[in-house]
Amino acid sequence: MAQNEKLAALSAEGVSVWLDDLSRDRIRSGNLAELIATRSVVGVTTNPTIFQGALSKGHAYDEQVKELAARGADVESAIRTITTDDVRAACDVFAEVFEATNGVDGRVSIEVDPRMAFDTDKTVAQAIELWKIVDRPNLFIKIPATEEGLPAITKVIAEGISVNVTLIFSVARYRSVMGAYLDGLRNARIAGHDLARIHSVASFFVSRVDTEIDKRLEAIGTPQALALRGRAGIANARLAYAEYQDVFDGGKHTSTFAHLSSAGGNRQRPLWASTGVKNPEYSDTMYITELVAPNTVNTLPEKTLEAYADHGEQRGDAVSGTAEQAQAVFDELSAVGVDLDDVFAVLEREGVEKFEKSWEELLSATATELQTTGNN
Repeated sequence: MAQNEKLAALSAEGVSVWLDDLSRDRIRSGNLAELIATRSVVGVTTNPTIFQGALSKGHAYDEQVKELAARGADVESAIRTITTDDVRAACDVFAEVFEATNGVDGRVSIEVDPRMAFDTDKTVAQAIELWKIVDRPNLFIKIPATEEGLPAITKVIAEGISVNVTLIFSVARYRSVMGAYLDGLRNARIAGHDLARIHSVASFFVSRVDTEIDKRLEAIGTPQALALRGRAGIANARLAYAEYQDVFDGGKHTSTFAHLSSAGGNRQRPLWASTGVKNPEYSDTMYITELVAPNTVNTLPEKTLEAYADHGEQRGDAVSGTAEQAQAVFDELSAVGVDLDDVFAVLEREGVEKFEKSWEELLSATATELQTTGNN
């Protein structure tokens, strides 16, 4: 099977293509392996919404639910078993990619319980627990970038555990995320961990920024405001990339990382998340084409992946050197009356709430399945 030329060219520009989806059917059918072979997919991300969707469709989990019910498993342990089994199996599918990329890619992410997003100690404890249960070196533990999540990131990295920091919306919070990662690496080195084995990505959400800001621009309704629709998400990500370069890629603050790099420390790569286009008026591949840059990850829903494979445009690096223009977009947004601090606060709160809702739905559906199966 040959790789799709458009996605192969995207990868050649330094963009790691990850699938934003996982299910047992996808693993068992060979579809995940096929995406590796034909769509340049080198990683997978999951979240509570993805797991909730996977468990609510079809019958792939029926047998395991029946076994768990027979053992008298409670709903929390059942979900933990089901989800970690899927992630472990996906890690095995990506094992060759992991080896071929020296641990950079071939990664599969699993998120801590979103109900712990504002509890540092519980987040750390569950991150360590999930790392031990899955027991695969190509695992990423997803930790939300809440204020309480930042010290958790540092503590988990210090344990030698690789972390995918999720739910990042603002550049200011992203700076704190990078600081938390570097602090974690310092502590990991003191603890005697091999820094070369610790990897991290910082998941910067894109389309949700446009969705929230576009709503506010339309409420303002002036020609100047309406002209800014669909521009904030990409500008925000481009500003984030400039911060990444400043810390990890030769910028004025790279000296801090250079000391850790000499001891084997890895860069924390920016990851573009929420890249499925929500507004049908926009190009369905805009969050790929406009965010091509070296040492980045783009997590794609399958629909967006196939759209790019079909008609994606390859224009090379679209991010490096764009910070000034991106800042101009944000200056214009402020000038027309968009409260950006409020935007990012709303997005973080709603992001956690959405994952909590999906988790609660997953708990409820699993509880019903366990009870139904146990009574049969």
